Amino acid sequence: MTINTYPSIQTSLLDKVWPASAGSRFWRAVILAVGGTALLTICAKIQIPFVPVPFTLQTFAVLLIGAAYGWRLGGATLALYLGEGFAGLPVFAGGVAGPAYFAGPTAGFLLGFVLAAVVVGGLAERGWGRNPLKLAVALLAGNAVLYVPGLLWLKVFTGLEWGEVLQAGLLPFLFGDALKLALVTVLLSLGWNLSERLRGSD
Repeated sequence: MTINTYPSIQTSLLDKVWPASAGSRFWRAVILAVGGTALLTICAKIQIPFVPVPFTLQTFAVLLIGAAYGWRLGGATLALYLGEGFAGLPVFAGGVAGPAYFAGPTAGFLLGFVLAAVVVGGLAERGWGRNPLKLAVALLAGNAVLYVPGLLWLKVFTGLEWGEVLQAGLLPFLFGDALKLALVTVLLSLGWNLSERLRGSD
């Protein structure tokens, strides 16, 4: 006899805060996905001066959506966001959009956004989002997955050596990424604590 002491699938934070009923599941998903793309757009436009390069809050929004939404809705939200950009809506940093943007040097990172949301969301649904340490590890994994297609495409696009690729597309952003990961960890931990308190007060 085996005893399952830890369920393989738990729930995302938003599933707990806003449970989906059979009748409202579709419209709930639409509202959250559209709201998520709005958050991504706002965060993409926010540039914070920093040394050696300024950074945006775009990856912060990607990881937050993955951790809060779960892998299905998180991945779908990022796919919708990319679809908006492909259609020409000014949702990316700098206001540049359209099909040509997907052939530029940062195209690999766009795919990485979707992969990161799926990885973080999948781990969050397995309970990693409830523990700050595990959540931090999940976010690190998502951030790493984000960089894989980004750096690979950057090398193909530019023809640079790997050392130059890392210097251009990874190393200057690591400290900013660490700050964003810490912020997502704090916000998600506060969200879970608040949801548990509200549940206990019912």
